[in-house]
Amino acid sequence: MPFDPASLKYDANGLLPCIAQDHRTGEVLMLAWMNADAVAKTLESGRVTYWSRSRQAFWIKGESSGHVQNLVELRIDCDRDCLLALVEQQGPACHTNRRSCFYTALREGGETEILTPMA
Repeated sequence: MPFDPASLKYDANGLLPCIAQDHRTGEVLMLAWMNADAVAKTLESGRVTYWSRSRQAFWIKGESSGHVQNLVELRIDCDRDCLLALVEQQGPACHTNRRSCFYTALREGGETEILTPMA
């Protein structure tokens, strides 16, 4: 069955969240937003392309940093309003130079950094 990005359920701004996960380890790397065109560009190019809400523009992960996300598989959740991108991540995924954006844990009533920036 051919896939049509318009078949997904976008929010009022035409966006849906996309979780990036390392396809080998299962580690959750980041969450960003996509619109229908970003989904199409990702599938066409094999490079994960997001929509920047602050800049109102496309951004291809790693375009300026070199920390590329190559798409292995794109999955749709049961409600069709969230995507899971299984990726091959080159370098850190987070702009703070950490492997994952989820580097702060809530433990014993406080915040603890559990990942340090990559060298």
